[in-house]
Amino acid sequence: MLKQIILITDGCSNTGLNPVVAAAHAASAGVTVNVIGIVDQGEIGRSGAAEAEAIAQAGGGMCRIVSLRELAQTVQMMTRKTVAQTIRQVVEKELKKTFAVDSVEKLSPVKRAHVVKVMDDLGESVSLRVCLLIDASASMRTKLQSVEDAVYDLSLSLEARSGLSEISVMVFPNGSEHVGVAVPWTKAPSEIRQVFERLDMRGVTPTGPAIMGAVQYITGERTETDVKRELVERREAAPGTGLLQDYVV
Repeated sequence: MLKQIILITDGCSNTGLNPVVAAAHAASAGVTVNVIGIVDQGEIGRSGAAEAEAIAQAGGGMCRIVSLRELAQTVQMMTRKTVAQTIRQVVEKELKKTFAVDSVEKLSPVKRAHVVKVMDDLGESVSLRVCLLIDASASMRTKLQSVEDAVYDLSLSLEARSGLSEISVMVFPNGSEHVGVAVPWTKAPSEIRQVFERLDMRGVTPTGPAIMGAVQYITGERTETDVKRELVERREAAPGTGLLQDYVV
């Protein structure tokens, strides 16, 4: 199963572990970290863009700095490209063992056509987990509708794949915690829409700790039962408030 995080943020982290260190940890755990930066103009925007690039590089993923109108297309494109890139890396390792070549381009035309077809088929059929890690700090409030549309479009495109595709949504910060699970692993696009009405957008930007939390979740260090129990406990502890005040587990 291929595992990837797509971090959507508009600015620089300002508390906790360095996000570049966290992204490197993710890559070592077999989780690719992609970053989509919706950054503003000026010095803060330039600093945010530089951090986004560094996180993606450390996480073995891609980085795109986009406008809001480009966001939905970018999320889908990045997911597809990351899957294709990962499959290509695996295939080229096998080619080196089998044919003593280190790239598809060095194969004969007939063999190359066959390998490319296999790669394309795998891109649609390989099992995939995508964790959307969304910056829910106060500065993202005006961008929320575009993020919601982008995430929903991605969930529809994943649903159309032939292989197993699961998506989850995590947000940071989450109340007094660095990161929280907003939508546990699901194949149902309708579940993605529900969460955005309940986001409490405020606070600092703990990007590094959020990436670490996402890695723990996507690799299964926290079980589904643990997460669901936490969601119920938080709702019961503070009825009518918080991230998932109406979320039904």
